[in-house]
Amino acid sequence: MLPAVLSFLALAALQPAVRTRFTHPVRESFEAAGIGAVLVATVLGGAWVIDRRPVGEYGLSLDRRWWRSFAVGGAIATAINAGALAVAVSAGWATVVGVAQGAGDLQFLPAMVLVFTYVALAAAWEEVVFRGAMLKNLAEGADGPVPRWAAVGMAVLTSSLVFAFLHGGKVDHPSQYGSYLLAGLVLSGAYVLTGDLALPVGFHVWYNFTQSAVFGLGHSQRTPELLAVDIVGPARWMGEEGLVDSVFVVVGGLLLLASLRWRDGYLGIDERVTRWTPRERGER
Repeated sequence: MLPAVLSFLALAALQPAVRTRFTHPVRESFEAAGIGAVLVATVLGGAWVIDRRPVGEYGLSLDRRWWRSFAVGGAIATAINAGALAVAVSAGWATVVGVAQGAGDLQFLPAMVLVFTYVALAAAWEEVVFRGAMLKNLAEGADGPVPRWAAVGMAVLTSSLVFAFLHGGKVDHPSQYGSYLLAGLVLSGAYVLTGDLALPVGFHVWYNFTQSAVFGLGHSQRTPELLAVDIVGPARWMGEEGLVDSVFVVVGGLLLLASLRWRDGYLGIDERVTRWTPRERGER
């Protein structure tokens, strides 16, 4: 929990300081830079000081294979959001009312780049904290006292529950926590099957970005929208916590499993999830 707590405290100090001193659009640039600094500090501090492991042990190799997996996760996330919009429009619960709107004081393309940067940093930070640090440490600590499958299962469930709980600011009813728990389970599953953050980071970044800024289906973030959408459907079905999005998150999870099965020829817990490799002197 320590990387999560420390980074939350840093963000809690950062955001009010930025928002009281700067206005749109400068404010968003400083916030994105601050989130990036917190992300780097979380990765380096968590790995070097707390865990005494190489940074890459979190699943951040950032090599060519890593970026290919990132792209696969992003493509799947984009596809399921497109599917959610298609279903909503077909059911009469959403209507496309414009194109390339809501950029405010910026040109549309720079505004989209700024939003993508902000969303990407925030999503990557969440994956490092909840999957790379929390889930991995829980699985490593429990492996041995309990069977490996139980250790990983406990780590997946615990980190996903914390992930859902910390999104409480977006929910209006306890039942809506279920959508974030489901998302946490999908992202955790991608991590434990690969021992790598590429798929979950790619999926998380592009899911959040395309939902809000491309397909206009988000409501918790006010962003420019490639497709401006008027959502009129019932709250039970529409919105970030609605059943349509939840169903497509499940579809996304199944597609992630299919992509891994096609790539590797099998599905199984990656041994790196429960393996601690100490950092050697002078190693990064």
